[in-house]
Amino acid sequence: MSAEPTAEAPELDDRSRYAGVLRFYDLAKHAEWQVKDVPWGELPPVPEGKGSPQRQARRRDIWRSVVMQQLQADVIACEMSAQLLNAAPDPEARLYYTTMVQDESRHTEAWMKLIGQVGGEGERDPHLDRLGRMFLEADSLEEKVFLMQVFFERLIIPRFRLIARSSRGTVLEDICNRLAVDDGIHHGSGMAYERILLEHAPPTVKARLIDAANRMLPEFAKHALWRPKAREFIGSLMESRDRERLVQELEHGRRLAASLGLDVSEVRLPTL
Repeated sequence: MSAEPTAEAPELDDRSRYAGVLRFYDLAKHAEWQVKDVPWGELPPVPEGKGSPQRQARRRDIWRSVVMQQLQADVIACEMSAQLLNAAPDPEARLYYTTMVQDESRHTEAWMKLIGQVGGEGERDPHLDRLGRMFLEADSLEEKVFLMQVFFERLIIPRFRLIARSSRGTVLEDICNRLAVDDGIHHGSGMAYERILLEHAPPTVKARLIDAANRMLPEFAKHALWRPKAREFIGSLMESRDRERLVQELEHGRRLAASLGLDVSEVRLPTL
């Protein structure tokens, strides 16, 4: 005679709460593209300069530095997405992370091909390297998803849109438009999965996420405002507008954290 189930017995493998994660898996598969789909050879790689050969070379150096920063970010994202795939215990999340690993590898391939057409790799962003170490060395899965997908993926999407608007009719614009879609899906899946991870998380886990945000945000602000030597002059002209934009983005990040049920009263936005 079998025992009667009690009210305290756990539910039998109810996976319905993972439907949101699986929805983003389907979106990722639908949005999937290949590097061969980029209009190589049909459009100029980056905006073409006018004037003397020296002026054209300076303009190309500016755009090369933009591509280099994106390449650097996506090499880090390759490592991070593979780490998430290995760390996630839930099959639905692991299924999604297979698409994220492919996306970040594809992004890196596209940037490598593009930077080869504009003069090769250049100056690295030191703040981006520090952010990468912060993501990769995070202690918990909750913290990794929070830093990478909830915050970083969302905060860089406006950068892609800004670059695309400034590089109309180029391969760079095409790649940035593709990546804005991909990273929007990565961010959405991270929000969906982080909500599940935090459903029954103790206050100590949530407090560690706030601590992580307070470590990340100042470094992200330095990354957002950093300019390589090729863009120092232009960066100084646009600094005021860049700071205003960054304030809005950081405030949006704080609202995202609040939507996950975190107490954001302890989040310290960096002084700009």
